This record gives sequence, C-alpha cells and structure tokens, in this order.
Amino acid sequence: QVQLVESGGGLVQAGGSLRLSCAATGRTFIKLVMGWFRQAPGKEREFVAALSWSGGGTSYADSVKGRFTISRDNAKNTVSLQMNSLKPEDTAVYYCAADLTYSGRDYARYDYWGQGTQVTVSS
Repeated sequence: QVQLVESGGGLVQAGGSLRLSCAATGRTFIKLVMGWFRQAPGKEREFVAALSWSGGGTSYADSVKGRFTISRDNAKNTVSLQMNSLKPEDTAVYYCAADLTYSGRDYARYDYWGQGTQVTVSS
C-alpha cells in the first residue's frame, strides 16, 4: 500500500505561483510513477503531469506545458508541482497519484491517490 498526502494549495491571483507537494509513505517510493491530476467542479478529473521513477521521463498536459514543472526527491519520498503563471482556469482540486507501472494520462489506471488540495486562482 501507498499513502499520499498533498500540501501547498491555496488562493492566488492570476499570474502568481504555487508549489504543491506530495509525501508518499508505505512502499518503495523510488519505484513509483508519480502524477498530478486536477478536477474542477462539474468536470472530469484531468491529467496535469507525470514523472517516471528515475525522474528522467516527464509528460505534461498541453494546457500547463511551459508553466508547470513536476519534480521528485527520492531521498525525501516527495513529488512536487511548481505552478507558475497561474490562470483562473487552473482552479481545481489537485490530486497526487502513484502507480507501480503505468505512466500515462488515464486517471483510472493509477492505483494510489491522495486526498486532494484546493487551488483557487482569482482573476
């Protein structure tokens, strides 16, 4: 089993920055693919970014490419999402996800999830 706990959400003005963190416990973190997803009210959960266990393979949704950066610290069992140039349309609950093998964009394929953290971007 893997337990994931997100932190770092909040309220920020458009153009501002936030950094989300996700702490993992319970299983060898270094072997996990880590991802971030988000879900806005009335919308389906959508892919934001994913990172391979080595940190060398990253992927981003087109809507956040160039503004968001995913990174991991295997020594601290954490994965982060640096969000810059935030827009009101980035407002959502952000979820950390993990899986042993899957590194794609389908949220249904990830086995482990955090409880989510709210990000609100005001215009």
